[in-house]
Amino acid sequence: MDLLAALLLVVVTAAVVGGVVRVVVARQGEASRDATVRAAVDTVYALAGDKLGDQLAAGSRELDHTGRVISEQVAGMAGELSQVRDLVAALQRERADQQGRLEAQLEEAARRSADLADVTGSLRQALASPQARGQWGERMADDVLARAGFVEGVNFRKRRATDAGTIPDFTFLLPDGDQLHMDVKFPASAYLRYLEAEADTDREQHRRQFVRDVRDRVNELTGRDYADPRTTPGYLLLFIPNEAVYSFLHEQDPDVLDHALDRRVVLCSPSTLFAVLAVVRQAIDHFRLERASDEILECLGGFTRQWEKFSDQLDKVGRQLDQSQRSFADLAGTRRNQLQRAVDAVVDLRERKGLDELGGGTGGGAGPAAGVPHLHEVRGA
Repeated sequence: MDLLAALLLVVVTAAVVGGVVRVVVARQGEASRDATVRAAVDTVYALAGDKLGDQLAAGSRELDHTGRVISEQVAGMAGELSQVRDLVAALQRERADQQGRLEAQLEEAARRSADLADVTGSLRQALASPQARGQWGERMADDVLARAGFVEGVNFRKRRATDAGTIPDFTFLLPDGDQLHMDVKFPASAYLRYLEAEADTDREQHRRQFVRDVRDRVNELTGRDYADPRTTPGYLLLFIPNEAVYSFLHEQDPDVLDHALDRRVVLCSPSTLFAVLAVVRQAIDHFRLERASDEILECLGGFTRQWEKFSDQLDKVGRQLDQSQRSFADLAGTRRNQLQRAVDAVVDLRERKGLDELGGGTGGGAGPAAGVPHLHEVRGA
């Protein structure tokens, strides 16, 4: 920009000088016109040369500075471009790895989806049979019972006839001979048809049919004498061995729980059955603890009675020992002294009558009472 301004300045100066020259030439004669023109041209060249030289020098310096700045910026940009190139290469490698893993995961997901579809189809085909559903329900119940710590033959029995002749699927053994019955058969045909239906009208029809089937099943169990208050807590369990079916039932028929409880039927899914069994197990353990506590209290009562009898006999023996001690003291004291005086009288009589010779004594060093022992010697012997 400075160089362009200098050139413009030279052109303007030349134009001005040319105008001046023309004016001067017009006023002067032709004789001096050439000299004047040459002087003017020299002046213009001198002025323009000096100005142009200064401007060229300044422009050269500016170009050098600009070149250095551009070189530095180009070098920085080259480094940044190298980093960007490395980053892009790393991103491409990472994207390739992620794409490979994603493809592998998608293939695995597709394979598992296919396996799940096969299993679901097989399960749906198997559950289409009421007998198969019953066996599957019993297997699910067995798994829940095993996790709850229940042992067959100890905590429950399977398919044992009741006094009324009915055969529940499971019978839980409660204290005092009570029993809690559970049935695992549930109506799922309408639910499976609901899942397979495509039209909304068909789905609604199967939904209503499923709700009716469940209520009919509850009513059917009520008439089987499973909740006899004489031998049971007054309730029975209906096990629905699928959480999805259990949730679907409560979503579509929120009043089914009250309907079942009014008929003393408790609906259970695998998770809620575990909670019910935990309560039953705790109640049984509490009863056993209470019964053991009663037995311990009874044993303590018997021990107390025996201790009282022992204390009475001990006091009696003590009194008898005291009486014996007093009798012995009387015998060793007063009675012995009285008897000793009698013995002393006998000895004195023998000494006075000379009965020692009559007693067969030899008299060799023996006193007149040598044949009659002292009482303490008799007691010592």
